[in-house]
Amino acid sequence: MLTSMSPAEMRKLEGLKTIAVTTNGMNLARLLPGLKKAGVDLLNVSLDSLVPAKFEFIVRRKGFHKVMEGIDKAIKMGYNPVKVNCVVMRGLNEDELLDFVALTERKPLDVRFIEYMPFDGNKWNFKKMVSYAEMLDRIKQQWPSLETLPGDETGTAKAFRVPGFQGQLGFITSMSDHFCGSCNRLRITADGNLKVCLFGNSEVSLRDCLRSGASDEELLQIIGAAVGRKKKQHAGMFNISQMKNRPMILIEKLFAQLRYAHRPVDRLRPTSLRGLCSHSSILGCFKPRQQNIRKCHHQSGGGPDSSDGPENPQFPNQDQTSDHLTHTDAQGKAAMVNVGDKAVTRRTATASARVILGPKAFKLVRANQLSKGDALAVAQLAGIMGAKQTSSLIPLCHPLPLDHATVTMELQEEGHLAMVMATCQTTGRTGVEMEALTAVSVAALALYDMCKAVSRDIVITDIKLLSKTGGQRGDFQRTS
Repeated sequence: MLTSMSPAEMRKLEGLKTIAVTTNGMNLARLLPGLKKAGVDLLNVSLDSLVPAKFEFIVRRKGFHKVMEGIDKAIKMGYNPVKVNCVVMRGLNEDELLDFVALTERKPLDVRFIEYMPFDGNKWNFKKMVSYAEMLDRIKQQWPSLETLPGDETGTAKAFRVPGFQGQLGFITSMSDHFCGSCNRLRITADGNLKVCLFGNSEVSLRDCLRSGASDEELLQIIGAAVGRKKKQHAGMFNISQMKNRPMILIEKLFAQLRYAHRPVDRLRPTSLRGLCSHSSILGCFKPRQQNIRKCHHQSGGGPDSSDGPENPQFPNQDQTSDHLTHTDAQGKAAMVNVGDKAVTRRTATASARVILGPKAFKLVRANQLSKGDALAVAQLAGIMGAKQTSSLIPLCHPLPLDHATVTMELQEEGHLAMVMATCQTTGRTGVEMEALTAVSVAALALYDMCKAVSRDIVITDIKLLSKTGGQRGDFQRTS
């Protein structure tokens, strides 16, 4: 699978570790020299049968010998291992399990048996699925000494080897024994949508963001929000088979493996990120240090990160408020406060808002089935952008360089509402309560905008400051 960005061009992307190609192998022998020269490191060949007639039945064309020629040529050119992916189906090819394992005796292959998975158009039937446990049992009957190999921390396959064999085998157990907790795969579809789970029907359009001129930082926020909302495991085989999802052919395979984890946003060059979003799949979790979006389904708290402040911050019951308005002069006219004499301190503020969605909109947001897309991810991004634009929206606010801003969205079944929380932090002479309040307000408005076609009865309420630290009048913590 080659796109308009060639492997040679992709090699210029900062942070790129591996370029992999997944292929049916038909033209592999002919294309290999060019792929090797361009820098392709890893080959995945899809091959579901070693019987020529059965191969032709499955792929609806001749070419089995071309595929085997391509695999052999790849081995001669130094690809080690060559990965061979086989989807095992009862009544079709489960009788070839031992033949595939035997291939690894004299060839450095990594044969991976994949449990039959449901996608639109493949008419998935549970009776056709051969589980990992059943496959392993059959193989151990032939090779009782089959040994387990240590696996990659984020690998998707359970690896084994027959002692003395050059190659190895593995099982991708998506159906019977999910590995969602360690999976770090993200996929970009051919039309520019981000999928955080192969079996999830939710997608986030990066194409639209790129076309609208989103910055690298904003793209990372969108990706981070989508990853943060990823569920701890997929819906299970029977639920998945009933879900609407793309056919596998319309989901791009892993093309590039990049590791941007823990890299600051300001070190990502536009060329690297735009190439990433347009042409490759991503491996690794984006965790920009400067803008940390917390997992929506896991956290709803809004305080500053523990690493950024005291472990047990103490707040007095009430801050020392002023007895007069500070944004008016002696004549009662609007005036900007002079903060030049104030001390530079670390200042934080947390605010919240509630968006009462109603049963219908709540259900669609939770299932991510709104026609506009991922409502919570859009609202999170809008909130962060709102925090950064506060001084442009509120006339007498000082422009502040934010050190940190987070927005979280927690859906609450009781009341059919979304709880919006925002925390902002700066190091300066004035506080960030307006930034936090603006963040939750804009996030709530964005969520309303995403849902208004479904319901006009949505209510935004309870916008309030929860806590504030670092100001000269003392800290504040809301107690009710």
